[in-house]
Parts: sequence; structure tokens; C-alpha cells
Amino acid sequence: MSASENPEHVTRRRLLAVTGGLVGAVAVGGLTGPAWADDRRPGGGGGRRRWLPGDHHVHSEFSVGYDNSTTPPKPIIGGDAIYPLSVNATHAQQFGLAWIVSTDHGGPLHSKLDAEQRYPSLLEARRSVPKVLQFYGMELDTPAADHSSLIIPKVSTERDILFQLESKFSARDPFPADPSFNTEQKMLEALRVMQQLPHKPLLFANHPARSATGLGVYGQDTPAEFRNWNDTAPDIAHGFEGAPGHQAGALNKDGSIKPTGARGGYGNHPTMGGFDQMTARLGGLWDSLLGEGRRWWITSTSDSHVHYTEGGSDFWPGEYSKTYVHAGWDYADILDGLRSGRIFVVIGDLIDQLDLTVSRTGHAQGEANGNTVSVGETLQLRGRDRDAEVEVRFRVPRTANAKGERPQVNRVDIITGRVTGPAKDRTSDTNSTTKVEARYGPKQWRREGDEIVVRHTLRDIDGPMYVRVRGTNTDELEPQPDPKGSDPWADLWFYSNPVFIER
Repeated sequence: MSASENPEHVTRRRLLAVTGGLVGAVAVGGLTGPAWADDRRPGGGGGRRRWLPGDHHVHSEFSVGYDNSTTPPKPIIGGDAIYPLSVNATHAQQFGLAWIVSTDHGGPLHSKLDAEQRYPSLLEARRSVPKVLQFYGMELDTPAADHSSLIIPKVSTERDILFQLESKFSARDPFPADPSFNTEQKMLEALRVMQQLPHKPLLFANHPARSATGLGVYGQDTPAEFRNWNDTAPDIAHGFEGAPGHQAGALNKDGSIKPTGARGGYGNHPTMGGFDQMTARLGGLWDSLLGEGRRWWITSTSDSHVHYTEGGSDFWPGEYSKTYVHAGWDYADILDGLRSGRIFVVIGDLIDQLDLTVSRTGHAQGEANGNTVSVGETLQLRGRDRDAEVEVRFRVPRTANAKGERPQVNRVDIITGRVTGPAKDRTSDTNSTTKVEARYGPKQWRREGDEIVVRHTLRDIDGPMYVRVRGTNTDELEPQPDPKGSDPWADLWFYSNPVFIER
């Protein structure tokens, strides 16, 4: 860009090159995709619950740069991320998403920009792309930590809710800068305020180990912080990104491999199979939190700023990463599903359905009255019950992924761990009881229609525990660190959230 060019003009020129008229095509119904909106109940509501893919970490042109030669610094629209909200929603629809969250990050007085400019742009994007539910939110400059996705409920006061939270608690919002905004005490104050709101937001930590310098050597986000957040606001602080965005960091503009590129932008300690070490390490931090009985969920996002074909490190929303929520096509039910852990995550469209259920022995899968539960839920064993039946059903997509390939699942792992109560050491990041209970491949599973089914019995359950599932197209027994230049399409994984068992 030359010194005389207006950054907004550059942004628009880039958009024309990238979208190739796609926005205009959508305006006249030129895009087709899953018609989630067509399944609404008569008279309102989201219709039947099913697995709805989405992305809670998407940036627009309102993730701005700043001209620091002025006082206060002048925001530069398109100075960081470059796409209008309607373009993000258009591509989300193209890649099959039912919902997204607009999560622009802040800076000096960004709360005012959000309220006065981004919110009207969001309303227009909702009108122009109505078949993608678009939540209002932001990537919070988290006090004393890295970034977090803050998701605001779809209510009439959503703009006011976000303005109040961003202006009072986002670490970079004050001008002049105020060091008191960047303390853990400030974060805990923010969470206490959120916990008391009549319309409660939801928060997931983004790219939590991106600043880690080694395995278990954490940076801005720490195990103790997550425990403090969850204790302070158990309805608000509910998890972290299992698979971070920026997964196209090792791709050149033409899709060839960039030898120096890092998946997720994890330049210090790498991702593992595209997933953050806090999730991917068996018996690691995620398992440590689950072993306390915490309802702590994982997600997968694009963190879209600039598409890799434009020189960025990102895929479009839904092009590579998807967070599936079991919900009706309805803002409130999707937010409830995210809060309740009715979630599985996948990269590269390895699967498009994953049902993990656990039943009391002797009761058919799907039977009501608490005999069968699914992800995010708790099975109560009664009396002499000591065994439980695990069923995993997943489906490989009928169509090719965004690269034009149809990857196949090579193995499914059933993982268990004991729930032993609060950690004595709040810095703990391990759960020694976590193990791969069983591994299943094509010779061990069965096909029922277009679904693949795995069944396994957990025997002699003598205390509270959890069950979760992962799968891969690789032959790696455990996800390995991703070296620079890793092809993101060659190393694919999916993860369920857990089912808890109590007795």
C-alpha cells in the first residue's frame, strides 16, 4: 500500500478481488447451502434439535488498526482484519454454517466504535444473509490474559450489554491506557458482573496456549486463571478453543505449502494435530479440569482475519474448522447448547455428525428417564449398577471438503478419566487417571446406513468419571507436535465433549 492510499479503499479493492462478485450473487439468492432456517417451527422457534455447525471467533473490518499520530489514536477500518460482516456471513453460508459470532478485538475507545459502527453493520449483515444466525460479541482483550470470545445473547439490549462490558473491562479500551484494567482482579470483577446479568453472556478462552514456550510451560493463560474464572462465574467461563484458528498459516496463496508457516500461529510451542496442547495432550490440562468435575468445554474456530489466498493465514468461517452444537435453529437454543456442552468439534470436515451416548446397562440406547445421556450431561448409576454402555455414532460427509477431498476416519478412541474433586494445586495441568479405554478401527466398528457405530462396555465403575471421544484420519496413536510447514489437510482430528458418570 502506498503512503497516499486510503486503507478503506485498499480494503474494498481486496474484497472485490477475493469475493469475485460473491456478495452480489447472494443478494439475489445465488448461494445455496443447508437451509437451516427452513426447519423452524410454525409460529417461531428453532425446530428440531440437530447438529448445527458454527464458528464463535470471526473478525471483520472493525478489528481495526490505529493511527497513533492522533490523540486519541484514530481507528483504521480494515487495518487488521479486512472483511465486512456480510462477507463473513456469506462465506459462512457457503461452507455450510448455521451460526457465527462476530468477535472483533478492541483497542483505545473501541467500545464506542463497536456501538456506533459495527452494530449497525451487524444488523445489515443479518438482513442480507438471513440463513446464518449472527451473534453479537467481541474478542475480549482479557485482563491479565490473552484473548477470549465473549458471546452476547440475542436480546434487544445486546448493543448496550456489550458496550458496558467492553468499556468497563476490556484491557485495551481506556484512553489514556489504564494499567488497572489489565489485572486478574479486573477479570474476576468482570466475571462477577456477567454472572449477575439477567441475560448472561458466554466466554471461551481463545488460542489458550499460543503464548506457551514449551509443553506445560504456559504464557498469558494459566491453569490457575481458568480455575479462578470458572469458580467466579460458572455460568459464563465455560471452556477454551480446542483447535485454534489461523490453520492456514502453512499455506501459500496458491495453496502450496509454506515451509516456515506454523499452524494456528503457534510459533513457540506447536499445535498437536491442529489442536492446542491444553486439549490434545492426553491427561493434560483439559483432563485435569474435567477430573475436578468442571463443565469445561472445547470448541474449534477460524479466527478469520485475512484469507490465505490474500496473503493471510486464515480459512473462511466453516471452510476448515467447525464447532457443532446440538440445538434448534434458534439463537437462544444455540447459546444454551454452547453453555451446556452439547458440542463436538472437527477440522477438515472429517465427519459431520458425532453422537456419544452412555447408558445404564440393560437399558436401550435412546431410552428416556435418565437411563441414557449425551455430551454435556451426567448419567446417574443406581443401586447395584456398576457397568455402562457407550455408543459412538459418527458420519463421514457425503460430499468433498473444501480442498475437494473426502478424508476417511482411520480410528476412534474412547477416553476415560476419574473425577476426584477440586485440585489441591490450582496450577495442576495433569490427570494421571486419564487413559485410552479402547481404540476402534474399521475392522471393529459396524455400519448402519450412512452411520458408523462403535459400542463399548465400561465395567466395574466404582466412582465418578467422565468419557470423551476423539478420532483421526492418521495412524498416530497420540497427536504429534505439528512441525512448521505441516499440511493442515493431511492431519485431521475430531473431539467430542465429555459425558459424566456419577454413582
